[in-house]
Amino acid sequence: MNFAVKKQILDKIKEYDKIFLFRHIRNDGDCVGATKGLKRILQLTFPEKQIYLIDNDKAEYLEFLGPEDEPVEDAEYTDALGIVIDTASEERISNKKYTLCRELIKIDHHIPLENYGDIMWVEEERSSACEIIADFYATFRDELKIDSEAATYVYTGMVTDSGRFKYEGVTGDTMRNAAIMLDCGVDTEKLYAHLYLEAFGYLKFKAEIYQRMQITENGVAYIFIDKDMQKEFNLTLEQASACVGTLDSIRGAIAWMAFIENGDAENSIRVRLRSRFVHINPIAEKYRGGGHACASGATVYGWDEAEQLLRDADAHVKEYKETHEGWL
Repeated sequence: MNFAVKKQILDKIKEYDKIFLFRHIRNDGDCVGATKGLKRILQLTFPEKQIYLIDNDKAEYLEFLGPEDEPVEDAEYTDALGIVIDTASEERISNKKYTLCRELIKIDHHIPLENYGDIMWVEEERSSACEIIADFYATFRDELKIDSEAATYVYTGMVTDSGRFKYEGVTGDTMRNAAIMLDCGVDTEKLYAHLYLEAFGYLKFKAEIYQRMQITENGVAYIFIDKDMQKEFNLTLEQASACVGTLDSIRGAIAWMAFIENGDAENSIRVRLRSRFVHINPIAEKYRGGGHACASGATVYGWDEAEQLLRDADAHVKEYKETHEGWL
């Protein structure tokens, strides 16, 4: 699939002595795994090249994957190739110095919001950007080198972005590419311990979620997490946002979302939207967001607008249920 663009990207990588990797703000397992995984693959294959991954945006739960490179002078970017992974729009690129690179490659699996870069490889049907990186390695495995470290990075993103291989978009190719990574020596027991063991205090927070969660008339489960609740349970914004996953197993609720108060001067509220069967991204796109068909993010300003988003989502789900069968 897309062999021509993959070959074009590999040839471009060979052409440059210096390469910078970039990813999106609000790091997750996929963007971290994809950038760190590709960096390691390129370092092993082309030890003479300078490969940089510089990003000050951190995700606490991914610290076990190790640190990034220290900042370098702006002049280092100007004769380099930039590769942006897992980022649909330029606005969401974390390290803004990508603009200094001589040429830019975009590798992504999100619904395209805008075109950017000199070369674009976008496969929105893929379950993760890490699946694309795994496919890139598999296509050129006679030329590229990999080890257990690189495979662990890539497998991490495949696992996290696919919900442990249960979300829409997981295919036979997903599993075949995951198998290639596993064959490289991924320690899954250690990896899953890092990803899924939770502190006692966070489990108490999840218990509170189950007490406070609500559901709309037509089947949208939701929870509001204000700053007081975040303070009560000593939560980071990242931890509060992750709570959306606790609402994913309610029969009849085919969409679920978490509203997390940011506590800034604009009274902004982060919205995590998830669904099964019905595509929820049209609601996210209406409210300054986007993402995948069944996993998106948005931003609203004030609780009144949050309520409006919820009403729109309820109407969206109602229409789906009235015109489709087979949902649970």
